[in-house]
Amino acid sequence: MPNIKNVISINPDNRVDFKNNIDFCVGTGRWGLALTEEYLKELQFVQNEIGFKFIRGHGIFADDISIYHEYEDNGEIKVEYNYTYLFRIIDRFMELGIRPYLELSFMPYQLAKGTQTLFHWKANTTPPKEYTLWADMVVDLLKNLRARYGEEVLDWPVEVWNEPNLPGFWYKADMDEYFKLFKETYNAIKNYDSHFKVGGPAICGVMEAEWTSEFLSFCRKYDIKPDNITRHHYTVEFPEAIGHYDYSKLEDSDMRIENLQATRDLVDSFEEFKGTPIHITEFSTSYTPRGVIHDTNLNAAYLAGQLSRLGDMNELYSYWTFGDVFEEKGVPNSLFHGGFGMVAAGNIPKPTFWIFSFYKQLKCFSEACVHRDKNSVIVKSDKGYAGILWNADEEEFTQKISFNANVNLSTAETSTGMTSTEEYMLIVKTVDEECCNPLKLWHDIGEPPYPTKAQTELIKSGAFPLVTSDVIKTENGNADIDLTIKKNGIVYFELSERHFTPDRGYDYDKATTFH
Repeated sequence: MPNIKNVISINPDNRVDFKNNIDFCVGTGRWGLALTEEYLKELQFVQNEIGFKFIRGHGIFADDISIYHEYEDNGEIKVEYNYTYLFRIIDRFMELGIRPYLELSFMPYQLAKGTQTLFHWKANTTPPKEYTLWADMVVDLLKNLRARYGEEVLDWPVEVWNEPNLPGFWYKADMDEYFKLFKETYNAIKNYDSHFKVGGPAICGVMEAEWTSEFLSFCRKYDIKPDNITRHHYTVEFPEAIGHYDYSKLEDSDMRIENLQATRDLVDSFEEFKGTPIHITEFSTSYTPRGVIHDTNLNAAYLAGQLSRLGDMNELYSYWTFGDVFEEKGVPNSLFHGGFGMVAAGNIPKPTFWIFSFYKQLKCFSEACVHRDKNSVIVKSDKGYAGILWNADEEEFTQKISFNANVNLSTAETSTGMTSTEEYMLIVKTVDEECCNPLKLWHDIGEPPYPTKAQTELIKSGAFPLVTSDVIKTENGNADIDLTIKKNGIVYFELSERHFTPDRGYDYDKATTFH
């Protein structure tokens, strides 16, 4: 099939609404994993490149963190709290420049009403045996966080539970029981200090509209005003399980965005909740930690389009997850096992890592968005232009193999534009199946489940973008750049004024041709 030619003409005075909240929050496996060395190495790698503000994970009250304890004293059952592990984890988070997004889950064994558990690590997903004990534990947590970390804790978002609309995550997916949990938690926190921001219901996939509507009706009835509405966003059909792995087909990207807009419209249909921020506290393609798509270039290219639009109706969107240290279905069997993470073991960045890096670079570069369509977003500042282009081959939805984009950028001086010059430097970073594909390299060397140090370094060497450069000369105040985006590829570019400062006697052309 021949390449498709796209021509993008940029007016520097054009303005397009584009909210890029790429670095607000990222997901993690359960809190207890933050006590391991590999976890912290992966998080530091991610923070050095992207720098997320918040991190959200399960299990802050799980027994491996060991906060809640009951004991008997003279025939009376009493409660005490232990923050040794929690403070150790958060201290390290703070050193890495990231703060907790406080998802309040799951139930400590001694506080649980039932015995239902989920995951390899036995998360208890039943209500508390006494809501007063639960509320006391939550408030004591916030008090101790505040005493240790100061008033900034008031800005740490709080979310009540995780996916209560799914029976595995909340016993029988009991809506009324969850609403009681939310009400008791919300009131306890707000009575302690109303400045804390409390949200829910953190639903995912099943009966979304009904749960959101009933949740808001419940809040209206009891004069509860959640500071944000939380939900999740996954974009695949039900997976086919083969051995250790899950294979899924992507859903239409437009349909998934429409689903998010439907939540925005539903929230706004309640007058008292109109405009309440929506937080997507988990999003990805596949919702399983063995979803093979997570390791592919397609995953990154598809998400590039999602990330260009998620800010339209959501204040926060948190990718699930930053790294592959994750144990919901047990310890991973192999290096590339379909894990949620944007980084694999050994700090091997997957293609998806780079789309987050590129959007962060776009955010740092940008003052205004001048162009956005289904395959690109381009921003402008007094430094020049930067943009991301992608080519997601969503199977039945498109047959594009690759396309060439000719981007015409006005470089003439305008009231808001770049100063006139004759030369610009063009930097291009490409991530596609040919030049940045650690999964293929791992496959080609035999799919070693536990790579040696040398194999890990080899795979990692093939996991970085191809960086190219050029000098672009303007013609009539315009600069034309030609970019090829191959199947499942992503291209990031920057075009900015070139300041040429050669040393005396140095001639690049002569140096590269003289023999």
